[in-house]
Amino acid sequence: MNISQLDLEKIKVQLGRPPRDLVEVAFRGSCGNPAVVKTKPRLADGTPFPTLFYLTCPQLNSRLGTLESTGFMKELEAQLNSDQKLKDNYQNAHQNYIFERENIEQVEEISEVSAGGMPNRVKCLHSLAAHSLAKGRGENLIGDAVLEKIGEWCQNSCIKDEDLI
Repeated sequence: MNISQLDLEKIKVQLGRPPRDLVEVAFRGSCGNPAVVKTKPRLADGTPFPTLFYLTCPQLNSRLGTLESTGFMKELEAQLNSDQKLKDNYQNAHQNYIFERENIEQVEEISEVSAGGMPNRVKCLHSLAAHSLAKGRGENLIGDAVLEKIGEWCQNSCIKDEDLI
């Protein structure tokens, strides 16, 4: 596992609970703290877990929750339905997501499921933003649009030193 004990402690503070079945920190905020983790596709208790890239940063989660409440998902879905280039990118992002997850472990119950509504809907901005952060710009243009809409989200650390004691 490519994740330090300090990272695990920070993620526990961010989530308010112990993290489960992590593979690595997939993206760090500008403060250096984990913001996105990569998770195993089957949890230790046997539960299938399709969300490969999971947001841990509470500041980012909050900003995305606020954005979801504005109806931005419907706007993105309308763009998806009217733009073939965007639709093709989203389909490729979906396939790449599944491929990467199956390189960790193949889980039959989720074999065709990716995240965030891919490849046909825009369902969860959190999942789509996590995917874009983990993979970089261009991999998932819908996720990129979400991140552009919220702007700079890591303006200060979401973890205080005293939280880690």
